Order: sequence, then C-alpha cells, then structure tokens
Amino acid sequence: MEHLDYIRGLSCLICRDNTSTQAAHIRFSDARVGKTESGMGRKPDDCWTVPLCGDCHRLQHSGSERAFWRELKLDPIFV
Repeated sequence: MEHLDYIRGLSCLICRDNTSTQAAHIRFSDARVGKTESGMGRKPDDCWTVPLCGDCHRLQHSGSERAFWRELKLDPIFV
C-alpha cells in the first residue's frame, strides 16, 4: 500500500495535474521485463503503476492501451 500511496502523491504523468492523481495499472504484457498480461479478474501487480489524473486514467482504458501510450510517445514500463 505504501507504493500506491507514493504513486498517488505524484503529479499526473501526462498533464501534470496534481490534484486528483490515481495509481493507474499498466495492463498490457511486455516480454522485455517478463510482464504478463492481466485479464478478467486479474489485476497487474502494483509495481506496474504510473501516476495519472482521473481524466487521463479514463483515457488510458478507453481503447487500446498500447495505442494510448504509443500516441503519447511514452513507455510506461520504464517510467
């Protein structure tokens, strides 16, 4: 829980808002680090989180998560 509290204390990775930061889980798999994909009822480990405000967090999950990060030119695995 300490890690998630730390993430929530940071500014949004995308828009830098620091008033409503959430710990957003990265759900896609990544073989570079041995991260498996989460699925129905399977939340990723809390180590795979980044700080996002509520609006950006909703956008992250509104379509293809890979496309979302690619469009932003950010690699959340190595942030």
